Amino acid sequence: MNFSRQALLGIGMIIGGSVMLYAMVQQIGDSNQQQPTSAMIEKPSAEQEASQPLTTDIETEKRILAQKQKERAARVAEQEKRAKEFLTEQEMAEAEALAKARAESQQYVKNIAAPNEQSNSSEDAKGVEKSVKSKEVQDAQKLVKAADDALKEAKAKNQADAEKQQMEAKQEKADAEKLAENKKEAEAKRQAAAERKKETAETAKTEPPKSSSEYQIKRGDGLIKLAKQYNMPVEVLAQANNLSPSAALQLGQSITIPSITQVQRLEREAAAAEQAREKKRQQEEALAKKSADAKREAQQKLSEARREVKETDAQGSFGVQVALANDQAKADELAKKFRAAGYQVKTSATSRGVRVVVGPERGKVAALALKDKINSDPKVNTTSAWVLYWR
Repeated sequence: MNFSRQALLGIGMIIGGSVMLYAMVQQIGDSNQQQPTSAMIEKPSAEQEASQPLTTDIETEKRILAQKQKERAARVAEQEKRAKEFLTEQEMAEAEALAKARAESQQYVKNIAAPNEQSNSSEDAKGVEKSVKSKEVQDAQKLVKAADDALKEAKAKNQADAEKQQMEAKQEKADAEKLAENKKEAEAKRQAAAERKKETAETAKTEPPKSSSEYQIKRGDGLIKLAKQYNMPVEVLAQANNLSPSAALQLGQSITIPSITQVQRLEREAAAAEQAREKKRQQEEALAKKSADAKREAQQKLSEARREVKETDAQGSFGVQVALANDQAKADELAKKFRAAGYQVKTSATSRGVRVVVGPERGKVAALALKDKINSDPKVNTTSAWVLYWR
Protein backbone atom coordinates (compact mmCIF):
# COMPACT_ATOMS: atom_id res chain seq x y z
CA MET A 1 0.00 0.00 0.00
CA ASN A 2 2.88 2.36 0.79
CA PHE A 3 4.35 1.70 -2.64
CA SER A 4 1.05 2.56 -4.36
CA ARG A 5 0.82 5.84 -2.47
CA GLN A 6 4.37 6.66 -3.50
CA ALA A 7 3.55 5.86 -7.14
CA LEU A 8 0.45 8.05 -7.03
CA LEU A 9 2.49 10.81 -5.39
CA GLY A 10 5.11 10.50 -8.17
CA ILE A 11 2.47 10.72 -10.90
CA GLY A 12 0.96 13.75 -9.18
CA MET A 13 4.38 15.39 -9.16
CA ILE A 14 4.73 14.66 -12.88
CA ILE A 15 1.37 16.30 -13.60
CA GLY A 16 2.32 19.27 -11.45
CA GLY A 17 5.61 19.59 -13.30
CA SER A 18 3.77 19.47 -16.61
CA VAL A 19 1.44 22.27 -15.48
CA MET A 20 4.41 24.36 -14.35
CA LEU A 21 6.14 23.68 -17.68
CA TYR A 22 3.01 24.76 -19.56
CA ALA A 23 2.83 27.97 -17.49
CA MET A 24 6.48 28.69 -18.20
CA VAL A 25 5.94 28.13 -21.94
CA GLN A 26 2.91 30.40 -21.87
CA GLN A 27 4.94 33.14 -20.17
CA ILE A 28 7.76 32.80 -22.70
CA GLY A 29 5.26 32.91 -25.58
CA ASP A 30 3.67 36.09 -24.15
CA SER A 31 7.07 37.74 -23.83
CA ASN A 32 7.94 36.75 -27.41
CA GLN A 33 4.59 38.10 -28.54
CA GLN A 34 5.27 41.47 -26.93
CA GLN A 35 8.76 41.72 -28.43
CA PRO A 36 7.74 41.77 -32.15
CA THR A 37 4.92 44.18 -31.29
CA SER A 38 7.36 46.61 -29.74
CA ALA A 39 9.72 46.04 -32.64
CA MET A 40 7.06 46.61 -35.32
CA ILE A 41 7.86 49.47 -37.61
CA GLU A 42 5.38 52.26 -37.44
CA LYS A 43 4.43 53.21 -40.94
CA PRO A 44 4.50 56.96 -41.50
CA SER A 45 1.35 58.40 -42.95
CA ALA A 46 1.28 60.26 -46.25
CA GLU A 47 0.96 63.62 -44.42
CA GLN A 48 3.97 62.86 -42.21
CA GLU A 49 6.03 61.88 -45.24
CA ALA A 50 4.95 65.03 -47.02
CA SER A 51 5.82 67.22 -44.00
CA GLN A 52 9.32 65.75 -43.64
CA PRO A 53 12.03 67.75 -45.43
CA LEU A 54 13.73 66.19 -48.43
CA THR A 55 17.20 64.84 -47.71
CA THR A 56 19.81 66.73 -49.68
CA ASP A 57 22.41 63.99 -49.42
CA ILE A 58 20.79 61.12 -51.33
CA GLU A 59 23.75 58.80 -50.85
CA THR A 60 23.60 59.26 -47.05
CA GLU A 61 19.88 58.50 -47.04
CA LYS A 62 20.43 55.38 -49.11
CA ARG A 63 23.19 54.22 -46.77
CA ILE A 64 20.97 54.80 -43.70
CA LEU A 65 18.09 52.94 -45.34
CA ALA A 66 20.35 50.00 -46.23
CA GLN A 67 21.67 49.85 -42.64
CA LYS A 68 18.11 49.85 -41.26
CA GLN A 69 17.08 47.08 -43.62
CA LYS A 70 20.13 45.05 -42.58
CA GLU A 71 19.30 45.50 -38.87
CA ARG A 72 15.67 44.48 -39.44
CA ALA A 73 16.74 41.40 -41.38
CA ALA A 74 19.15 40.43 -38.60
CA ARG A 75 16.47 40.94 -35.96
CA VAL A 76 13.94 38.86 -37.90
CA ALA A 77 16.51 36.08 -38.42
CA GLU A 78 17.38 36.08 -34.69
CA GLN A 79 13.69 35.82 -33.75
CA GLU A 80 13.17 32.92 -36.13
CA LYS A 81 16.29 31.18 -34.74
CA ARG A 82 15.11 31.63 -31.13
CA ALA A 83 11.66 30.32 -32.01
CA LYS A 84 13.13 27.19 -33.63
CA GLU A 85 15.51 26.55 -30.68
CA PHE A 86 12.72 26.99 -28.16
CA LEU A 87 10.42 24.66 -30.10
CA THR A 88 13.18 22.01 -30.29
CA GLU A 89 13.95 22.22 -26.56
CA GLN A 90 10.26 22.10 -25.69
CA GLU A 91 9.68 19.01 -27.83
CA MET A 92 12.68 17.24 -26.22
CA ALA A 93 11.49 18.13 -22.70
CA GLU A 94 7.96 16.95 -23.45
CA ALA A 95 9.22 13.67 -24.96
CA GLU A 96 11.49 13.03 -21.95
CA ALA A 97 8.73 13.77 -19.42
CA LEU A 98 6.22 11.63 -21.29
CA ALA A 99 8.67 8.71 -21.55
CA LYS A 100 9.49 8.96 -17.84
CA ALA A 101 5.82 9.04 -16.85
CA ARG A 102 5.01 6.05 -19.02
CA ALA A 103 7.98 4.05 -17.67
CA GLU A 104 7.02 4.72 -14.05
CA SER A 105 3.38 3.89 -14.76
CA GLN A 106 4.30 0.63 -16.46
CA GLN A 107 6.62 -0.31 -13.61
CA TYR A 108 3.92 0.49 -11.11
CA VAL A 109 1.34 -1.62 -12.95
CA LYS A 110 3.84 -4.47 -13.24
CA ASN A 111 4.59 -4.40 -9.52
CA ILE A 112 0.92 -4.47 -8.70
CA ALA A 113 0.21 -7.32 -11.10
CA ALA A 114 3.11 -9.50 -9.78
CA PRO A 115 2.12 -12.20 -7.27
CA ASN A 116 2.49 -11.12 -3.70
CA GLU A 117 4.27 -14.00 -1.78
CA GLN A 118 3.51 -12.41 1.59
CA SER A 119 -0.27 -12.10 1.07
CA ASN A 120 -2.86 -13.64 3.38
CA SER A 121 -3.89 -17.24 2.55
CA SER A 122 -7.54 -16.41 3.18
CA GLU A 123 -9.75 -16.30 0.04
CA ASP A 124 -11.65 -13.26 1.31
CA ALA A 125 -8.44 -11.36 1.95
CA LYS A 126 -7.23 -12.18 -1.56
CA GLY A 127 -10.46 -10.86 -3.07
CA VAL A 128 -10.26 -7.61 -1.14
CA GLU A 129 -6.56 -7.19 -2.05
CA LYS A 130 -7.30 -7.89 -5.74
CA SER A 131 -10.11 -5.30 -5.74
CA VAL A 132 -7.88 -2.70 -4.11
CA LYS A 133 -5.08 -3.37 -6.60
CA SER A 134 -7.51 -3.13 -9.53
CA LYS A 135 -8.76 0.20 -8.24
CA GLU A 136 -5.20 1.48 -7.85
CA VAL A 137 -4.31 0.36 -11.36
CA GLN A 138 -7.32 2.21 -12.79
CA ASP A 139 -6.42 5.36 -10.86
CA ALA A 140 -2.82 5.15 -12.09
CA GLN A 141 -3.97 4.70 -15.65
CA LYS A 142 -6.26 7.72 -15.36
CA LEU A 143 -3.42 9.83 -14.00
CA VAL A 144 -1.14 8.72 -16.83
CA LYS A 145 -3.82 9.57 -19.39
CA ALA A 146 -4.36 12.98 -17.79
CA ALA A 147 -0.60 13.61 -17.92
CA ASP A 148 -0.54 12.61 -21.61
CA ASP A 149 -3.45 14.91 -22.39
CA ALA A 150 -1.83 17.81 -20.54
CA LEU A 151 1.44 17.28 -22.37
CA LYS A 152 -0.33 17.06 -25.75
CA GLU A 153 -2.28 20.24 -25.03
CA ALA A 154 0.91 22.04 -23.98
CA LYS A 155 2.67 20.82 -27.13
CA ALA A 156 -0.18 22.01 -29.35
CA LYS A 157 -0.20 25.37 -27.60
CA ASN A 158 3.55 25.75 -27.97
CA GLN A 159 3.32 24.81 -31.65
CA ALA A 160 0.59 27.40 -32.22
CA ASP A 161 2.59 30.07 -30.37
CA ALA A 162 5.70 29.28 -32.39
CA GLU A 163 3.76 29.48 -35.67
CA LYS A 164 2.18 32.75 -34.59
CA GLN A 165 5.60 34.16 -33.72
CA GLN A 166 6.94 33.10 -37.12
CA MET A 167 3.97 34.72 -38.88
CA GLU A 168 4.53 37.93 -36.95
CA ALA A 169 8.22 37.85 -37.88
CA LYS A 170 7.30 37.37 -41.55
CA GLN A 171 4.79 40.23 -41.31
CA GLU A 172 7.46 42.48 -39.81
CA LYS A 173 9.79 41.53 -42.65
CA ALA A 174 7.08 42.26 -45.23
CA ASP A 175 6.39 45.63 -43.59
CA ALA A 176 10.07 46.46 -43.70
CA GLU A 177 10.25 45.52 -47.39
CA LYS A 178 7.17 47.60 -48.14
CA LEU A 179 8.64 50.58 -46.29
CA ALA A 180 11.86 50.19 -48.29
CA GLU A 181 9.83 50.04 -51.50
CA ASN A 182 7.92 53.19 -50.53
CA LYS A 183 11.21 54.93 -49.80
CA LYS A 184 12.54 53.84 -53.20
CA GLU A 185 9.40 55.07 -54.95
CA ALA A 186 9.61 58.41 -53.13
CA GLU A 187 13.25 58.72 -54.17
CA ALA A 188 12.32 58.01 -57.80
CA LYS A 189 9.60 60.67 -57.64
CA ARG A 190 12.05 63.20 -56.19
CA GLN A 191 14.54 62.45 -58.94
CA ALA A 192 11.84 62.77 -61.62
CA ALA A 193 10.74 66.10 -60.13
CA ALA A 194 14.34 67.32 -60.12
CA GLU A 195 14.79 66.29 -63.76
CA ARG A 196 11.54 68.05 -64.76
CA LYS A 197 12.66 71.15 -62.92
CA LYS A 198 16.01 71.05 -64.67
CA GLU A 199 14.39 70.54 -68.06
CA THR A 200 11.99 73.42 -67.40
CA ALA A 201 14.88 75.66 -66.47
CA GLU A 202 16.75 74.72 -69.65
CA THR A 203 13.75 75.33 -71.91
CA ALA A 204 12.30 78.39 -70.20
CA LYS A 205 9.46 79.87 -72.25
CA THR A 206 9.67 83.39 -73.67
CA GLU A 207 7.12 85.48 -75.43
CA PRO A 208 7.19 85.44 -79.25
CA PRO A 209 9.30 88.33 -80.61
CA LYS A 210 7.59 91.55 -81.69
CA SER A 211 9.13 91.15 -85.11
CA SER A 212 10.10 88.04 -87.00
CA SER A 213 13.73 86.95 -86.78
CA GLU A 214 16.08 84.35 -88.16
CA TYR A 215 17.35 81.55 -85.94
CA GLN A 216 20.24 79.23 -86.69
CA ILE A 217 19.73 75.62 -85.56
CA LYS A 218 22.08 74.41 -82.85
CA ARG A 219 22.83 70.94 -81.56
CA GLY A 220 19.75 69.49 -79.83
CA ASP A 221 17.25 71.94 -81.37
CA GLY A 222 13.96 70.77 -82.82
CA LEU A 223 10.61 72.26 -83.78
CA ILE A 224 8.95 71.08 -80.58
CA LYS A 225 11.71 72.47 -78.36
CA LEU A 226 11.78 75.83 -80.16
CA ALA A 227 7.99 76.07 -80.11
CA LYS A 228 8.02 75.58 -76.34
CA GLN A 229 10.87 78.03 -75.95
CA TYR A 230 9.04 80.80 -77.86
CA ASN A 231 5.60 79.89 -76.46
CA MET A 232 3.86 79.11 -79.71
CA PRO A 233 2.20 76.00 -81.20
CA VAL A 234 4.56 73.73 -83.11
CA GLU A 235 2.12 73.76 -86.05
CA VAL A 236 2.43 77.56 -86.27
CA LEU A 237 6.23 77.45 -86.25
CA ALA A 238 6.21 74.71 -88.90
CA GLN A 239 3.70 76.59 -91.09
CA ALA A 240 5.78 79.79 -90.89
CA ASN A 241 8.69 77.85 -92.38
CA ASN A 242 6.68 75.64 -94.79
CA LEU A 243 7.68 72.54 -92.86
CA SER A 244 5.89 69.53 -91.46
CA PRO A 245 5.45 69.55 -87.64
CA SER A 246 7.42 66.29 -87.54
CA ALA A 247 10.24 67.48 -89.82
CA ALA A 248 13.82 67.08 -88.59
CA LEU A 249 16.07 70.16 -88.51
CA GLN A 250 19.67 70.17 -89.70
CA LEU A 251 22.57 71.63 -87.73
CA GLY A 252 23.25 75.18 -88.99
CA GLN A 253 19.88 75.42 -90.76
CA SER A 254 18.18 78.84 -90.60
CA ILE A 255 14.49 79.08 -89.78
CA THR A 256 12.16 82.01 -89.22
CA ILE A 257 10.78 82.73 -85.77
CA PRO A 258 7.46 84.46 -86.50
CA SER A 259 6.45 87.60 -84.67
CA ILE A 260 3.63 87.65 -82.18
CA THR A 261 1.37 89.23 -84.80
CA GLN A 262 2.18 86.47 -87.30
CA VAL A 263 1.64 83.84 -84.63
CA GLN A 264 -1.81 85.23 -83.85
CA ARG A 265 -2.70 85.38 -87.56
CA LEU A 266 -1.48 81.84 -88.21
CA GLU A 267 -3.39 80.59 -85.16
CA ARG A 268 -6.58 82.23 -86.47
CA GLU A 269 -6.02 80.70 -89.90
CA ALA A 270 -5.34 77.30 -88.36
CA ALA A 271 -8.48 77.57 -86.23
CA ALA A 272 -10.54 78.59 -89.26
CA ALA A 273 -9.13 75.72 -91.30
CA GLU A 274 -9.88 73.31 -88.48
CA GLN A 275 -13.45 74.62 -88.26
CA ALA A 276 -13.84 74.22 -92.03
CA ARG A 277 -12.54 70.65 -91.85
CA GLU A 278 -14.87 69.88 -88.98
CA LYS A 279 -17.83 71.40 -90.84
CA LYS A 280 -17.00 69.40 -93.96
CA ARG A 281 -16.68 66.24 -91.91
CA GLN A 282 -20.07 66.87 -90.31
CA GLN A 283 -21.64 67.50 -93.72
CA GLU A 284 -20.16 64.30 -95.10
CA GLU A 285 -21.44 62.37 -92.10
CA ALA A 286 -24.90 63.91 -92.50
CA LEU A 287 -24.91 63.11 -96.23
CA ALA A 288 -23.78 59.54 -95.57
CA LYS A 289 -26.46 59.16 -92.90
CA LYS A 290 -29.09 60.59 -95.22
CA SER A 291 -28.01 58.27 -98.02
CA ALA A 292 -28.01 55.27 -95.68
CA ASP A 293 -31.47 56.20 -94.42
CA ALA A 294 -32.76 56.57 -97.97
CA LYS A 295 -31.28 53.23 -98.96
CA ARG A 296 -32.73 51.53 -95.89
CA GLU A 297 -36.15 53.08 -96.57
CA ALA A 298 -36.01 52.02 -100.26
CA GLN A 299 -35.06 48.46 -99.24
CA GLN A 300 -37.96 48.39 -96.79
CA LYS A 301 -40.38 49.59 -99.46
CA LEU A 302 -39.05 47.00 -101.89
CA SER A 303 -39.52 44.23 -99.33
CA GLU A 304 -43.09 45.39 -98.61
CA ALA A 305 -43.87 45.65 -102.33
CA ARG A 306 -42.64 42.11 -102.91
CA ARG A 307 -44.81 40.82 -100.09
CA GLU A 308 -47.89 42.71 -101.28
CA VAL A 309 -47.62 41.88 -105.00
CA LYS A 310 -50.93 40.51 -106.42
CA GLU A 311 -51.62 37.79 -108.93
CA THR A 312 -53.10 40.41 -111.34
CA ASP A 313 -49.70 42.14 -111.33
CA ALA A 314 -47.90 38.93 -112.22
CA GLN A 315 -48.99 38.78 -115.89
CA GLY A 316 -45.40 39.58 -116.77
CA SER A 317 -42.00 40.29 -115.23
CA PHE A 318 -40.54 43.77 -114.90
CA GLY A 319 -36.99 44.99 -114.72
CA VAL A 320 -35.16 48.24 -114.03
CA GLN A 321 -32.96 49.58 -116.79
CA VAL A 322 -29.96 51.34 -115.28
CA ALA A 323 -27.91 52.15 -118.37
CA LEU A 324 -27.76 51.94 -122.16
CA ALA A 325 -24.15 51.20 -123.13
CA ASN A 326 -22.60 51.85 -126.52
CA ASP A 327 -21.05 48.36 -126.74
CA GLN A 328 -20.99 45.04 -124.91
CA ALA A 329 -17.67 45.75 -123.13
CA LYS A 330 -19.06 48.90 -121.54
CA ALA A 331 -22.25 47.06 -120.60
CA ASP A 332 -20.27 44.25 -118.99
CA GLU A 333 -18.26 46.78 -116.95
CA LEU A 334 -21.46 48.43 -115.65
CA ALA A 335 -23.02 45.04 -114.90
CA LYS A 336 -19.95 44.07 -112.86
CA LYS A 337 -20.35 47.20 -110.70
CA PHE A 338 -24.03 46.46 -110.02
CA ARG A 339 -23.32 42.80 -109.22
CA ALA A 340 -20.67 43.92 -106.71
CA ALA A 341 -23.39 46.02 -105.02
CA GLY A 342 -25.60 42.90 -104.66
CA TYR A 343 -27.99 43.18 -107.60
CA GLN A 344 -28.99 40.63 -110.25
CA VAL A 345 -28.00 42.08 -113.63
CA LYS A 346 -28.50 41.06 -117.24
CA THR A 347 -27.55 42.71 -120.51
CA SER A 348 -29.64 42.88 -123.64
CA ALA A 349 -28.54 44.13 -127.08
CA THR A 350 -30.89 46.55 -128.88
CA SER A 351 -30.70 48.65 -132.03
CA ARG A 352 -29.79 51.70 -129.95
CA GLY A 353 -27.17 50.00 -127.73
CA VAL A 354 -26.77 47.38 -125.00
CA ARG A 355 -29.21 47.61 -122.13
CA VAL A 356 -28.10 46.94 -118.54
CA VAL A 357 -31.16 45.71 -116.65
CA VAL A 358 -31.52 44.85 -112.93
CA GLY A 359 -34.14 42.27 -112.01
CA PRO A 360 -36.49 40.77 -112.83
CA GLU A 361 -39.24 41.63 -110.34
CA ARG A 362 -42.64 40.01 -110.09
CA GLY A 363 -45.09 42.87 -110.58
CA LYS A 364 -44.68 46.53 -111.46
CA VAL A 365 -45.06 47.73 -107.85
CA ALA A 366 -41.99 45.77 -106.74
CA ALA A 367 -40.07 46.98 -109.82
CA LEU A 368 -40.86 50.62 -108.94
CA ALA A 369 -39.60 50.02 -105.37
CA LEU A 370 -36.42 48.44 -106.79
CA LYS A 371 -35.92 51.51 -109.00
CA ASP A 372 -36.15 53.82 -105.97
CA LYS A 373 -33.62 51.70 -104.10
CA ILE A 374 -31.14 51.78 -107.01
CA ASN A 375 -31.46 55.57 -107.42
CA SER A 376 -30.68 56.06 -103.68
CA ASP A 377 -27.79 53.56 -103.50
CA PRO A 378 -24.41 55.40 -103.27
CA LYS A 379 -22.54 52.22 -104.29
CA VAL A 380 -23.86 52.35 -107.87
CA ASN A 381 -24.19 56.16 -108.13
CA THR A 382 -27.01 56.43 -110.62
CA THR A 383 -30.25 58.42 -110.78
CA SER A 384 -31.51 57.49 -114.26
CA ALA A 385 -32.96 54.05 -113.55
CA TRP A 386 -36.45 53.40 -114.93
CA VAL A 387 -38.86 50.45 -115.09
CA LEU A 388 -39.50 48.49 -118.24
CA TYR A 389 -41.48 45.37 -119.08
CA TRP A 390 -39.32 42.26 -119.01
CA ARG A 391 -40.07 39.83 -121.80
